Amino acid sequence: MNQVSSAGPLSGVRVLEFEGLGPAPFCGMLLADMGAEVLLLERPRPSHAQRLMSEGRRRVTHRGKRSLALDLKHPEALAVLLRLLDRADVLLEGFRPGVMERLGLGPEPCLARNPRLIYARMTGWGQTGPLAGAPGHDLNYVGLSGALEAGRRHGGAPWAPPTLVGDMGGGGLLLAFGIACALLEARRSGQGQVLDAAMAEGAALLAQGLFNIHAEREARPGIEHLLDSSAPFYDVYACADGRWLSVAPLEPAFYASFIQTLGLQEDPDFSPSCRFDQARWPSMRSKLEACFAAEDQATWCRRFEGTEGCVMPVLDFEEAPRHPQHMARGAFINVGGVCQPAPAPMFSRTLAARPAEPPLPGEHGQICLEQAGFTPQEIEALRASGAI
Repeated sequence: MNQVSSAGPLSGVRVLEFEGLGPAPFCGMLLADMGAEVLLLERPRPSHAQRLMSEGRRRVTHRGKRSLALDLKHPEALAVLLRLLDRADVLLEGFRPGVMERLGLGPEPCLARNPRLIYARMTGWGQTGPLAGAPGHDLNYVGLSGALEAGRRHGGAPWAPPTLVGDMGGGGLLLAFGIACALLEARRSGQGQVLDAAMAEGAALLAQGLFNIHAEREARPGIEHLLDSSAPFYDVYACADGRWLSVAPLEPAFYASFIQTLGLQEDPDFSPSCRFDQARWPSMRSKLEACFAAEDQATWCRRFEGTEGCVMPVLDFEEAPRHPQHMARGAFINVGGVCQPAPAPMFSRTLAARPAEPPLPGEHGQICLEQAGFTPQEIEALRASGAI
């Protein structure tokens, strides 16, 4: 039996994260969840955008991190940062292109000082190209990637869940994967490198399956996109109480279970052999709408429980953590009084520790600088000067 550790698979990895919003902090959270020591370099005073977000202990993306309040515009702060850089494995920043260079902290001087450093950069459009310096948000990046167009309901306007496809999935999650890959390579080569992650490109990568479907439709005209709500057996339906069900019995066996549970197996519109007859789809949809509208969501959940009909309730943020499946796996936890998703995925041996509460700005400045070799006199002088 392998020994179980609660340190997490990234235990021992040191990350310097420059404070930001959205995908870069999410990336840092993923690394911290897996055991990395993430030091958050925060501004002495929050920006306007940050004041609009949750603060203090309620900042979920800051869980498990430590905080040092550092004024990067102060001349002595740069020296502090460079000394911290000597011990770091990863530098994580999410500024617009050129900001780090203007601070004197671009890739060249940092890698010259610490050749093993993974210099991880998160932007919307990437460090190069005609849009590199342009502003944007999640919706813009997903729109340019092609994924937003694929996210429309059949015949409706294109839309996507806010921040999931661009910021978090195509941005923070992809950058965390890149950092893990670069850390492995650095252990072999002894050399660091620069990661240039763009949310627009990440959103496109997440949509690889949709591009594949598009290619098939181009090659075989007339094939409908089954996942865009055009097919009546892959959609959401309202119940009598106004709640919703997700319905997705795509495979033949699941479809057979679905129509049997609804008592529709004798209806010719729902014959398995006619399932892809698009001429029948409007009639099928109308009948399913009427059927599901006759009972409330809880009744339908009981009826489909234990079947293979692929029917599940659409839950809200209050209900999802209380679902038996999530409770059985500990998929949600409470940190600092905030219910939030637990670290994922699960590891059999190097278990991710329960995240600590998000730090208050500058909360760990003293101990972090002491561990980096600063004397008490140096720390006090930095504090007196306003550098920290």
